Amino acid sequence: MVLSELPSSEYNPFYQTYIMALGNVDLMEELKKGKDNFLTLLEQIPEEKLYYAYAEGKWSLAEVLVHVIDTERIFQYRALCIARNDKTPLPGFDQDTYVPYSNADNRSKKSLMEEYKAVRDSTIFLFNSFDEETIKRVGVASGSKMSVRALGFIISGHQAHHIRILRERYLP
Repeated sequence: MVLSELPSSEYNPFYQTYIMALGNVDLMEELKKGKDNFLTLLEQIPEEKLYYAYAEGKWSLAEVLVHVIDTERIFQYRALCIARNDKTPLPGFDQDTYVPYSNADNRSKKSLMEEYKAVRDSTIFLFNSFDEETIKRVGVASGSKMSVRALGFIISGHQAHHIRILRERYLP
């Protein structure tokens, strides 16, 4: 499944930024490549830089990392529910209420990397389990239509979006 096969009707236009961060990639290849790229970037970050925020009121680098992990978990759960044909509309979430309770600035780089690996591996296993019919299944999340495949690309694009921000604002 490549991105060019994903109709824009299968996701809210809000997610277009994340989708456009990818190019015409294969979903499974991008999930795996994205894992390697993210871990390589994290390896290069000195432990003391984790608690740096580029401006007053902005998240620390550790908080950004936990945000990426939390968001992947939420999107993964949405994909699971829709894949299993659960017709319950799935709620949105407010990222700004999650971060203060994440305890990110008390975490080590090693623990963040291990958690990220576990979550991404879980995402890869989940998406590998979907057949062609399942990956195209559509449900409702945050008040909009959302397909399983769109969620996979959004997971990858959201991470790519934050990698760009990390490189521009945190690791110049």
